[in-house]
Amino acid sequence: MNTGQPTWDAPAGRIVGRAFGDVVRAMGIRYARADRFEPPVPEPPLDPAVGVIDATRTGPACPQGPSPLLEGLLNEPLAGLEQDEDCLRLSVTAPADATGEDRLPVIVWIHGGAYIWGAGDAPVFDPTAVVSEQRVIVVNVTYRLGIFGYLATKHSPANLGLLDQLEALRWVRRNIAAFGGDPDNVTASGQSAGGDAVAHLMIAEGAEGLFRRAVVASAPLGVLPNRTRMTTVMAKVAQRIPRDLPAADMVKAQHRVHASVRRFGMKSAMAFGVQYGHAPLPPERERAQAWREAAKRIDLLIGWTSREGALFTVEALARLTRTPVVGRVAQRTAVEWVTRAIYASPGRAFWVRHQSAGGRGYRYVLDFGAPGQPYRGAHMIDGALMFWQPDVWADSPLLAGLSQQQVDQAGRLMRTVWGDFARTGTVDLGLGSDVLSLAPLG
Repeated sequence: MNTGQPTWDAPAGRIVGRAFGDVVRAMGIRYARADRFEPPVPEPPLDPAVGVIDATRTGPACPQGPSPLLEGLLNEPLAGLEQDEDCLRLSVTAPADATGEDRLPVIVWIHGGAYIWGAGDAPVFDPTAVVSEQRVIVVNVTYRLGIFGYLATKHSPANLGLLDQLEALRWVRRNIAAFGGDPDNVTASGQSAGGDAVAHLMIAEGAEGLFRRAVVASAPLGVLPNRTRMTTVMAKVAQRIPRDLPAADMVKAQHRVHASVRRFGMKSAMAFGVQYGHAPLPPERERAQAWREAAKRIDLLIGWTSREGALFTVEALARLTRTPVVGRVAQRTAVEWVTRAIYASPGRAFWVRHQSAGGRGYRYVLDFGAPGQPYRGAHMIDGALMFWQPDVWADSPLLAGLSQQQVDQAGRLMRTVWGDFARTGTVDLGLGSDVLSLAPLG
């Protein structure tokens, strides 16, 4: 890397990025290409004699509709990112003084959003804080969502978004050393649907050797089992949609597909998602054994927040319950049930299985927020800490009643835990506090 505009000579080609104070970024790098409803094809190297890879601008998001939930928590979650089906891009953020001689730990970030929203380059996932504090390299991945990436029909194989993520990990394996990263010390990490994706990358065919550690944060593992009937209904509706619709019309059609399965309850909250028995995943009956085998080669950090369900139930019940006392009781009951059934109980079972199979790692529970605030310990508050940027997160209701100093202090704790784990596979249990309770797997 030179001292002017940052430039990296990688197997992918000569990459030109941008400097941002303590960090440098190579943004919007194409790691693969894919026609609609087709598996991804790796992007071939670009001969430096022909040109350079311009990595000075953010990559596009997969086409998607608005998210009333996210827009109620954040001002412009995508902040004007372009939307394009040609979205198989990643961005690398590294310490400004990193060189190809370093071997820094690498965190590959798979964003959440119920597999229908979000993008790797969304400002809410800005990794500046963790990169500069922990001296790690973070790779943000954008992949296909919803009907473009997560539904098997006569037009489309299942799990295309998961196949995209595998190609991104392969790109990291080939190229990250040029940025000062250690290709043998990669941690796949994600929150919410991103955590679910990481859990399944652990057992995906072809993922062996691409990462050695996994962070599964706030993954809704309780909605995973027995989804075949629901996805069959979705496929029947989707198969009536012309496969050559413009992307914006395809997103509208996706809403109709989603609406067709509302009767399946909580499972329909993440209707689009991975499908077992379709490449690269094993049949559902074999998944537990596949995770046991993965435990022997992958360190695990798994966790959830104390009141995950608050994000989904507070406003819904406020509209339904008019009596304040009844409303508070109903909210508390709903928050506890959703947290336990969708996140905590299946997360704990995942942790126990990993331990019993000989795996190593840690479990955490995050309880953070102002006392008495409805979103204390809610889903996504871990993302606010990990990717804390005052101009992005400060006005979010998730952090109501808190000072920036309080958020930064808790964020540094969270980022230290993730950084230590990515570096060594271990966590200092002494870091635990009333905000973050930590426990070893064994």
